[in-house]
Formats: sequence, C-alpha cells, structure tokens
Amino acid sequence: MKMPRTLRISITLLALGLPAGMLALCIVRERSDAKAALIAAPPPGPELKPAPSTPIAEERAKLGDDETWLPEWDATIEKALPEELLKPKMGATVRQFCPRFRSMSVPDRRAFWAYFFQALSGVEAGLKPTLDVQHAEPQVAVTDQVSHRMVRSEGLLQLTYEDSKRYGCDFDWNADKHLPEHDPDKTILQPENNLLCGVNILENQLIVHKKPLITMSSYWSPLRPGWPGYKVFLKQMANVPSACEGRHVPKRSEGGASSMLTASR
Repeated sequence: MKMPRTLRISITLLALGLPAGMLALCIVRERSDAKAALIAAPPPGPELKPAPSTPIAEERAKLGDDETWLPEWDATIEKALPEELLKPKMGATVRQFCPRFRSMSVPDRRAFWAYFFQALSGVEAGLKPTLDVQHAEPQVAVTDQVSHRMVRSEGLLQLTYEDSKRYGCDFDWNADKHLPEHDPDKTILQPENNLLCGVNILENQLIVHKKPLITMSSYWSPLRPGWPGYKVFLKQMANVPSACEGRHVPKRSEGGASSMLTASR
C-alpha cells in the first residue's frame, strides 16, 4: 500500500530529529498547499454535444467545400448559453422545432441551440464567416451609429457594429476600420465574437423582451414569417438533434439543398 505523502514527510522529519513544532508546521503547510491547489483548479465546464450538420453544411461537404460550419463553433455557443435558454419552460418557445425540449437533458438542449445557430448562419451567410452584405432596402439602408457608414451585415450571423452598443458585443470598429473588408482578423468577422453576439441578441429577444422565437420583430429576417429566408430557415431546421424527435418541419425537397446555397438574408 502506498504511504500518504504527508505521513512520508512526517517520518522523514522525525528521522532527521527535527522538533515536533517544526514537524507540525510542515504538516499544516502541506495541507494548506493542497487546499490552495484545489481552490485554484477551474470548475468543470458544461457537458457539450456536437450538433448535427444542416442541409447546407451537408451539401458543402459533398461539394468538397471546406468553408463550412466547424465543430468548435458548437462549443462556443453551448458554453455561452444563459441558463434561462436551457430551462424546461423554454420548450414552449421551441416546440415547432424541438417538441421534446422540455424532457431532454441539458447537454441535448445545448446541442439544439448550437444547431439553431448553424441553421441561422446557413441562411444568413451561407456559413461563411467573412461574408458581408450592404442591403439596399430602405428599412436597413441606414447609417451605422458606430462606424458612421452605411450599415453592413457581417459575419456568420450578419451583424453590425451598432450591436456592440445595443447588445454588448465585442466588436471594435476603431481597430477594424484599418483592415481590408473581408479580413478574418476583423473583430466582427471572428466567428467567436460573432456567435457570442448572436447569443446575446437571442437572449434579448426571448428572455429580456419575452418574445417568441419566430416573430415579425426578430433581429433576423429568416425568423420573420413571410420575409426573405424564412422558408429556407425552416428547411435548414430539418436535421435538428435526434433527441428532438417528433419535430414538425417541412421535409427537404429533391435538390433543395443546392438552391439553399445562394439564399441570403
């Protein structure tokens, strides 16, 4: 049987003839060091599950396109999800896409939300993290109050620099304005920043303002019934995690995935 470390130290000190007081002091220090190490150890992170691939991601894989959704983006989203989005009561909000959400495990709920953002990114940006679009529609062709230029929708979730103020997102226009338009080092185009901002926006819609997931007042047009991208978004939700079985979403039509690749916001 292996002798405990503290006992081995005690025997060694006794053999050296050290005073009992010094022996006790060494034992106390040994225990204090062990306790400090335990306190310093980071708490275990949440259990994560990879989300399935959306139809767009599957199509890109078939075409040999490596610009697609990455597993680490699932982890970014799942770790950032606020507790409110993981509670059973959220099942009523996502029933259309995940009827069993309420009875699912927390890791499965995390995976559902990761899949949701993958589907949203597929419609908004074709899963391309450096995509940016300047829209001509009057309702969005306005001046960005941070960059002071015409609003551009950028990154995986097609966000704007104004979102840094409105939703507490980590976008730095002063640093980005000196970089080329599609430079992946731009803070707004970095997948982690873009996705974390998306989580903040969704929390604002569902938790702060208590609005439905599918609503005409959503930040994203694919979540607004009748708007461009809405039907494509429904098709992207066809591969939700198996734990959501019983879902009621339109089945993919023959050749439908290819047409989705060109869909935009």
